[in-house]
Amino acid sequence: MPTLTIDGIEVTVEPGSTVLQACEAAGREIPRFCYHERLSIAGNCRMCLVEQEKAPKPIASCAMPAADGMVIKTDSPMVKKAREGVMEFLLINHPLDCPICDQGGECDLQDQAMGYGRGFSRYEENKRAVKDKYMGPLIETVMTRCIHCTRCIRFAQEIAGVPELGAIGRGEDMQITTYLEQAMTSELSGNVIDLCPVGALTSKPYAFTARSWELRKTESVDAMDAVGANIRVDVRGREVMRVLPRLNDEVNEEWLSDKSRFAYDGLKHRRLDRPYIRRNGKLQEASWGEAFAAIAGALNGLQGSQIAAIAGDLVCAESVMALKDLMDRLGSPNIDCRQDGAKIDPGCRAGYLFNSGIAGIEEADAILIVGSNPRREAALINARIRKRYLRGNIKIGLIGEQVPLTYRYDYLGAGPATLKDIAEGRHAFAEVLKAAQKPMLIIGQGALARADGAAILALARQVADSFGLVKEGWNGFNMLHTAASRVGALDLGFVPAAQNGGRDVPAIQAGALSGAVKFVYLLGADELDTAALGSAFVVYQGTHGDAGAKRADVILPGAAYTEKDATWVNTEGRVQLGRRAAVPPGDAREDWAIVRALSEAVGQKLPYDNLGQLRRRMLQAAPHFAAVDKLTPAAWGSFGTAGAVSDAPFVSSIADFYLTNPIARASAVMAECSALARGETLPKTGTHD
Repeated sequence: MPTLTIDGIEVTVEPGSTVLQACEAAGREIPRFCYHERLSIAGNCRMCLVEQEKAPKPIASCAMPAADGMVIKTDSPMVKKAREGVMEFLLINHPLDCPICDQGGECDLQDQAMGYGRGFSRYEENKRAVKDKYMGPLIETVMTRCIHCTRCIRFAQEIAGVPELGAIGRGEDMQITTYLEQAMTSELSGNVIDLCPVGALTSKPYAFTARSWELRKTESVDAMDAVGANIRVDVRGREVMRVLPRLNDEVNEEWLSDKSRFAYDGLKHRRLDRPYIRRNGKLQEASWGEAFAAIAGALNGLQGSQIAAIAGDLVCAESVMALKDLMDRLGSPNIDCRQDGAKIDPGCRAGYLFNSGIAGIEEADAILIVGSNPRREAALINARIRKRYLRGNIKIGLIGEQVPLTYRYDYLGAGPATLKDIAEGRHAFAEVLKAAQKPMLIIGQGALARADGAAILALARQVADSFGLVKEGWNGFNMLHTAASRVGALDLGFVPAAQNGGRDVPAIQAGALSGAVKFVYLLGADELDTAALGSAFVVYQGTHGDAGAKRADVILPGAAYTEKDATWVNTEGRVQLGRRAAVPPGDAREDWAIVRALSEAVGQKLPYDNLGQLRRRMLQAAPHFAAVDKLTPAAWGSFGTAGAVSDAPFVSSIADFYLTNPIARASAVMAECSALARGETLPKTGTHD
């Protein structure tokens, strides 16, 4: 390994490291604009110049490989003069409009000009001006500020896999553009805002709404999908102003999907902020006491078999635990968290986890994707697969819809017949899995949310057993969930009690239509056919006036994921804690507290009065909830039910990436993105351009 001397400090680095990385290992800060740890090296800003002993001129440390015996100086007069010269050139055409720039206070150019630049300019000629480019409803452009670092171009090509950004012209005429000046189609496009070191690319929804120093910043967890991306929620007063990614190499690295980043305006619109009771066919405002009394009256005289509860996709583990305990006390075995009807077997935890872990994708050498479109269902996991693909020596096969996934794959077939051929060794891809050292299978909800889902799950397990997907130190059987609440609810047992004749979601709907089920509690459940609930008395507890609220007889307003301290379990089984960043609107309350208050009103008081007591109850039900931000390996066992499968092709469980939950459907920004993705345009209003 090469050993260098940097400012008199001897440091040893890994082979292949650059001088810049060696300097950072020695504790020296090196300014940079074009260099980024997760992107290829461009070496075009020259801000990272350092002095190398015996070299005739400063070297670009980001592009110079570290070699044994190098002597580097990072603070010599030569380096200081070189950096001042580079900064002077960078600012020649920059408009210097910091007071009115939306990036002010968070701008690398501003910070480094102060730290490494001159306090004056010798440039008196007119500055160039560049026409702003259209990049869609998410990215605001002021291209006169662009310093041509090309970070955005490299991100689009390398990470997002959608090479829609590029440079045209040369020298002073060079411009960054989307070629045809169309909206970026990547589900990760918003990350170029974080990457831009100047104010050339900023957030269009956030533009000129707040300054960074006005915001209260809270670290939390995203609930827009099952990845569990680590986020920072910035709030001013009671309002969420923006959502940004936090660094977590095991989950989302430093990226965030566009839905997670921009759907926050849906937290303001169509919110439920007070209880409602349906009287004479119309929903009318009520007090909490009146709402609880109406629910208690509806439950009076009902047997447990006549009561049911369904948990939705955005609910936290605490509320699931509280509702399960209440249903147990009411004697109801009819509870389910699989509102899409997915035939997930809750009996074996390894059968419903992304067992290899998201970071484990980088170790795989063969991947079989079944009934999933990871680009829509989990854009960050799709980016991980692309990252592994770019390293080479991997085979990827897809069974399901033939869709663009930002990497090359072998299209194997459309439905279960192909999976069965692989499981029985009659398909060529079976040999690929057999030859792989760390093979991986990713099965999506599109393969399970169908009548033969249990049989398909059994086939997937057969593939895992037959081709060595599960071995010492490696479990390549992975289920990709789309709901943030699903794994936590499965862990806590929010599934029908089979021994007591418990009903799953389809059976609850059938029972409601037949009259066998007379009371249904919807905990944030909006992604189901509420018309199938018949004449049952429906209680909806949630955040938005969506499908569940429309059908409800009583509405209880809950808190959104940014408005409560809550526990989430992502698709890989990682327990993570979300923090309260904002206050729920009006009379809305945290979901577990609502269920606890209701339990007392119906005469079945739950034995916990605060969040700490409830979390101790969760540990009794699932001890691995104590291992926060860690992966707890699950024992391999039997799951799925062997049986006949249909010829119907697999269809992704997500038809529209931007409109998957009540918060996203209430977002004007997501509505515009969805319309653009469908090739439509929304009518212009006076509120936005």
